[in-house]
This record gives sequence, C-alpha cells and structure tokens, in this order.
Amino acid sequence: MKVLLTGATGFVGHHVAKALAAEGADLRLLVRKTSNLGNLEGIPGDTVVGDLGEPESLRPALVGCDAVVHVAADYRLWIPNPEAMYRANVDGTRELLRLAREARVRRFVYTSSVATMHFRTDGIPTDEDAPVSLADMVGHYKRSKFMAEQEALRAAEQGQQVMILNPTTPVGANDGKPTPTGRIFVDFLNGKFPAYVDTGLNLVDVTEVARAHVLALTKGAPGRRYILGGENLTLKQILDKLSAMTGIPSPTVEIPFAIAATYAFFEEWITGRIRGKEPRATLEEVRMGRKKMFASSARAERELCFQIVPVYPALRAAVDWFRAHGYAAQNPARARL
Repeated sequence: MKVLLTGATGFVGHHVAKALAAEGADLRLLVRKTSNLGNLEGIPGDTVVGDLGEPESLRPALVGCDAVVHVAADYRLWIPNPEAMYRANVDGTRELLRLAREARVRRFVYTSSVATMHFRTDGIPTDEDAPVSLADMVGHYKRSKFMAEQEALRAAEQGQQVMILNPTTPVGANDGKPTPTGRIFVDFLNGKFPAYVDTGLNLVDVTEVARAHVLALTKGAPGRRYILGGENLTLKQILDKLSAMTGIPSPTVEIPFAIAATYAFFEEWITGRIRGKEPRATLEEVRMGRKKMFASSARAERELCFQIVPVYPALRAAVDWFRAHGYAAQNPARARL
C-alpha cells in the first residue's frame, strides 16, 4: 500500500511513520522546505516537498497513492497570529481531502484530537457519542481542530472513506518541539514546577497511537471517530509518577484556578505580547484545565483492536529522551536546585 503521510517530522507523525514502515507500507513523506528531517532518519520512504498552506503544492504528492494519513497540524496553545493556525488546520485539511478525492485515493485517515470532545466537570470519562458543538471549544487550537474534524465528517458523509482518530495526550520519546505536555515534563525535570492545579488528563503511549493509525487503514469505518487513550490521571498523579521515577520531589501546593488565571494573564501580556516569547502558561490552558480531560477508548478497542496499556513505560521513555537530548538536568539533585 502506497501511503502519503503528513506531519512525519513531528512527534506523533514520527511514530506513525515508523509503525507504517514496520508493516511494509510504501511511504511518501510530506515535508516543508524548512522541515528538520532529523526525525526521519532510518525510516524508509520518499520525501516530497509541499505545504498545507499552498494546496496545489500537495497535488503531485498524491499521485499513485492508495491512502493518506494526515497527522500534520499546528499544535500550540498560544499563537500571536491565530489565522495561520486556521489556515493550516482547517483550510489545509479541507483542501487535502478535496485533492485526495480528485486523485482517487481510496482511504483517508485524519488525526484529530480528543480536544474536540465534550468534557464534564465531574470527571466522568467522555466518549465519541457525547453531544458537542463549536461553542464548547476553548481557544484557537481546539476550535481549529473541531472545524477541521467537521470537514472530515462532511467528506465522509459525501462518500469519501475518511476515518477520524482522536488521540488523548500522547507521551513518549522524540517529543522534540516539545508539545505542551512535553513542556510539563521538562519543567518538572528542571525543578520549575512548584505547584499544581486540580485538573486531569488521559495519557497514552505514543507508540500505541501510532499502531492505531495502521489499524485504521484496514479496520476503521468511514465517518467514525475513535478516541485513542490510555490512563486517566490527575495532574497531581502524573507529577507523583514522575517523582517516583526520578527522585525529584512532587509539588505539594495546589493553586486555585483564580490565581492560576491571574498568573497566566500576566504571562500572556508580559512574556507573550511585550517580550514576544511563548508564555509558560496561558489563559487557554487554565480554562481547559477546569475540566478533567478523561476519556474512554472502548470504541477503538472494539472496532480497531486498539490496546490500552500502562503509561509508565512511555513516561520513562519521555524522561530518558528529554535528559539524553539536553532538555533537562541529568542529576535529580541538580534539578531540585
């Protein structure tokens, strides 16, 4: 099977590329002119230059392909120019779907996000059937991913074989950017996590997320959304696991959301708007944190043979990778300092 993969130089995309290659897929890897190709070392496949912001540049990449796996996305919780995020996430997805139809590509797997789901304040896990609308989306990232997902659903309704995957919070090695979750780990390892808020996430091993992309190509039902998750954990439980793993003390002070929001407000203005740097905390993150992002992967287990595995090995892989690549101190005592 010849597969066009977008986002292969990113965290999740890198692991998807490895999983597809391991199953013998003939890979065509979409990259931008400015892409760092380091994550593609050792992965067999042809690279082709294109940009989601320039749809016609994608047309040659689709010639002869049997499937598209669209992982690429602009994933930031703070961005000075939100229009760029909508162009990449929404317009880029819509145009890639159109071009795939015109090229008669048979299957299309779209990597969405669990962020497009509706979450409850009581912490009960959500699933794909929970009613949700654009009004439930907090911030530009969630809004753009929700709108892109709607494009994928519309394409499926019109007969295109589109499967939608909704990973929760992938963790593991090779998070080079790093993602917002990866920054939590890096801050903890560097002793910059003095307190926490009462929130929660579902953490999933990124290698299992990658394996599900392979499964979706053959087992996924068009128009279906599949949550890909692992363990539902509070932020405090995550930090305690990191503490037990590294010997770095876990924070014991819980910050009320009102104080966290005030801190985030000044971070956005001073660090973001005045200094032009990415703030350590944003109002969007605080607002998202008011609901525990717990989720059920029962549908993916039934229909894709997806496996929920303990997240500890993925946490260990992430910690080891961040330390080995200079993101964090090697010595826990030094990190405490």
